Amino acid sequence: MESAEDRRAAQPYDAVIIGGGAAGLNGALALARSRRSVAVVDAGDPRNAPAAQVHNYLGREGTAPGELYGIGRDEVRSYGGTVLQGRASGVRREKDGLFSVLLADGRRLGARRILATTGVRDILPEVPGLAARWGATVLHCPYCHGWEVRDKAIGILAVDMDVAMHQAMLWRQLSEDVVLFLHTAGEPNAEQARQLAARRIRTVHGEVAGVEGAGADVRLAGGDLVQRDALAVFTRLEARAEYLAPMGISAVEQFMGATALGTAVEAGPAGATSVPGIYAAGNLTAPMTQVIASAAAGLMAGAAINADLAAEDTSRAVAALEATL
Repeated sequence: MESAEDRRAAQPYDAVIIGGGAAGLNGALALARSRRSVAVVDAGDPRNAPAAQVHNYLGREGTAPGELYGIGRDEVRSYGGTVLQGRASGVRREKDGLFSVLLADGRRLGARRILATTGVRDILPEVPGLAARWGATVLHCPYCHGWEVRDKAIGILAVDMDVAMHQAMLWRQLSEDVVLFLHTAGEPNAEQARQLAARRIRTVHGEVAGVEGAGADVRLAGGDLVQRDALAVFTRLEARAEYLAPMGISAVEQFMGATALGTAVEAGPAGATSVPGIYAAGNLTAPMTQVIASAAAGLMAGAAINADLAAEDTSRAVAALEATL
């Protein structure tokens, strides 16, 4: 028997949000509270799933990511929004001007507007042992994880010297025991060497062959083992934007100085992309943004979509009125 959700999915939504993280759910919440018909397509694999807690989120400090998103899904549903488990495989524009969101399982959702919030994937350095400890003792962000490893033995895995120096100075704020593993980044220049010496950050030469133990002990290619409780790494952040390719939207390379950080979808301050009617927010457009800022970006994009729809609704109403005169 056809469910109410099946019947609703056959009709175009005012907006389909692709991605069920903080940006997508907050965008959906803003739209649902404006009495827009909204569907969130949630693949269920947020970037921060390996993390035990979300931090720096006022009022939700220390909440587990799964719990936070569960609360968000319930809030969206409480205002009439729909949350669908699924993965978007493509987006296309139909002859009537509406969008179709194609799901991997064959379902199709019609939409007047699209909000893409699928975020990024972290590409770890190719060192054995990193992936198994990712989000626990192998970390990337001192603001996300630093307090939890304060005063512990911390290592920095260098793959780019400028990035490694930036990381080292931030993690040094949290512990007096910080070691910089030069790995494949080369040698620090004279100024960098002075900074490391001044902050009493020890450097270790040689490539890292693997990470071991209950914490993040570093095994060097020469065989030596340096005990560490946590290891900070630089990950490449690649936008999950493949499904937007049919619309001519591709992720572009992002840089910090001359260092390539990863890719992102370009969008304006309120989330508008180069394709009218398609918006983007969160880590998909700003890979290094934390959860609370992603939620705020989703709110801004949701409000922009509602204003866009309101303008279209008004234009149609004026045309219908004039047709009766």
